[in-house]
Amino acid sequence: MSLFWRIFLLNAAVLVTGAALLLLGPLTVSTPVLLTEAVILAGLLVVMLIANAVLLRVGLAPLRRLTRAMTTVDLLQPEPPVSGGGHKGIDDLIQAFNAMIERLETERATSAARALSAQEDERRRIAQELHDEIGQTLTAVLLELKQVARNAPPAVRAQLAQVQETTRDSLDEIRRIARRLRPGVLEELGLLSALRSLTAEVTEHTNLVVHHYLSHDLPPLDGETELVIYRVAQESLTNVVRHAKASTVDVALSRVDGRIVLRIRDNGCGIGDAPEGAGIRGMRERALLIGAHLAITSAPGDGTEVKLSAPIRGESDQR
Repeated sequence: MSLFWRIFLLNAAVLVTGAALLLLGPLTVSTPVLLTEAVILAGLLVVMLIANAVLLRVGLAPLRRLTRAMTTVDLLQPEPPVSGGGHKGIDDLIQAFNAMIERLETERATSAARALSAQEDERRRIAQELHDEIGQTLTAVLLELKQVARNAPPAVRAQLAQVQETTRDSLDEIRRIARRLRPGVLEELGLLSALRSLTAEVTEHTNLVVHHYLSHDLPPLDGETELVIYRVAQESLTNVVRHAKASTVDVALSRVDGRIVLRIRDNGCGIGDAPEGAGIRGMRERALLIGAHLAITSAPGDGTEVKLSAPIRGESDQR
């Protein structure tokens, strides 16, 4: 039954019931109307209005669920489809809404995949240029400084040594940036070695103590899944270093109930009421690309935990 006929019949039922009570009941209306008659009529009117309101509220309950879903929907955190109410007009509207959300999620996933693929290609290009162009240029500068220092007066030699040290530090920093932009160790040695290298880099440049618990019985993963796990771990550790004010962080990767689970937990100050930034939204976009679920939990004084649960793809998808 359509929504129009449901509302019409609900109101008709209330009106017919009221009319039947007036016609078949002992109630009569005098002219002029007596006070008792007016009170009884007013009471009947209130009862009719309450009954009408209750029936309409029950009949339109699915629309309230749909309204809540429309105001809270987030394509980066998909939720189950809105359930129908078993009524034709409302069910058609809910099905149209669910179909629209499904199309938007598909289009968003496709657009995000293209954008992230282009981003990775750009990172790879920049890393290559940093390594080949700027890295080689600074290496040549170091060799020239070494040659100049060998023939320079003693007073100038100390200053040249300082310049050499500064140039060498800059070269190391450029190489570190290039490794972060393009994790070559991930392509060459695999995910576990890449995560160990990432945690070692964090402990080398900060006072943060990193404990990693990496399972060795993981199944073969496709390249896209490995890259998503690595990028989520990288962004999570970056957030810990920048914002968490933590002293220790645990990095765990294991297989749980047929899924690959990455957990990164720190003992910092927690997220609090801070809104999600571009980094977290980027992690959610990456997770959706491989059908993974990303959960971020935080409590004041109890740190933050980032949990990525990714499906293990079939052998046909694995490299």
